Amino acid sequence: MNNFEIKGRYKGGLIGKTWLPFSKVVKSQNEANAVNKVYSLMGSKHGLKRGLIKIDEVKIIE
Repeated sequence: MNNFEIKGRYKGGLIGKTWLPFSKVVKSQNEANAVNKVYSLMGSKHGLKRGLIKIDEVKIIE
């Protein structure tokens, strides 16, 4: 299992018109599973649908 750092933006703010940056570190077997895990975490924490989350960068952390 590798640690992946995923950076991106999500639509939020006071009236939902601002893109706010985020960075998450998740442990996963591959990049696709790591991205899905971040979608799941952001959706449950902020109540966001996948269309309101943009992934900009995925990299493995050693």
